[in-house]
Amino acid sequence: MDDLADIKAVFDELHCCVIMPTYNNAGTIGKVLSEVLEYTGNIIVVNDGSTDKTAKILESFSGIHILDNKKNKGKGYALRKAIRYAHSMGFRYGISIDADGQHFASDLPAFLKKIMEVLGAIIIGSRNLQSENMPAKNSFGNKFSNFWFYIETGRKLPDTQSGFRAYPLYLLHKKRFFGRKYEFEVEVLVRSAWSGIRTIPIPVSVYYPPAGERVSHFRPFSDFFRISVLNTILVFLAFFIIKPLALLKYIKKKNDFRCCYPAKNNCKKSHQ
Repeated sequence: MDDLADIKAVFDELHCCVIMPTYNNAGTIGKVLSEVLEYTGNIIVVNDGSTDKTAKILESFSGIHILDNKKNKGKGYALRKAIRYAHSMGFRYGISIDADGQHFASDLPAFLKKIMEVLGAIIIGSRNLQSENMPAKNSFGNKFSNFWFYIETGRKLPDTQSGFRAYPLYLLHKKRFFGRKYEFEVEVLVRSAWSGIRTIPIPVSVYYPPAGERVSHFRPFSDFFRISVLNTILVFLAFFIIKPLALLKYIKKKNDFRCCYPAKNNCKKSHQ
């Protein structure tokens, strides 16, 4: 899939779109959109109450889907809205990409390839956490999130906070999620894992501008607190509901197997 025309055709064949939530990214969103448009025109942008020139910049792009929130409601809310809208438009997969220029559109073909290899999975773009310019708070927050994801699901992922992901929309659009801000990106992974959806990491490139040029809407105290509260709830559900139910299903399945394939008696005799 080196030819851009072939990549655009695969986007269409997979019914795949790119989802881009944005809030006050006037300095970068034009460049990000232009780069994504080289690979596909299937783009859904959620302008989450931007107060800068983001809306004006979006107006200069034709053929893309633009959803507007009059007030800023959070990245999670924007993603949930885009997932429902994308599915209603006939898309089966949506690749979320940040509008701040952190991600590279050149990684989109890798997502398409993995989607075709592992149908129905959430594909997470795994960043190099040892990147020279990666903020210390990001590294700590990611390790914290990875740890709790493992406790809650029994699965290991190298980068649970990456916003560069491919979602199987047809498996998610009916689910009721509660996270409205950054905690949604944790919730969707955990609850999807509980429902049997695979979570597959792939390596992606990442760009962190120098400290003076960074634009981040992550609020260390309030957003970290929301994520911590969510993890507390998920851990409670995991240990007192999800895992006990899984154990009961396993025991029932094992007993059914023994019933139908007894060592010395046939199944009919075991039921007499």
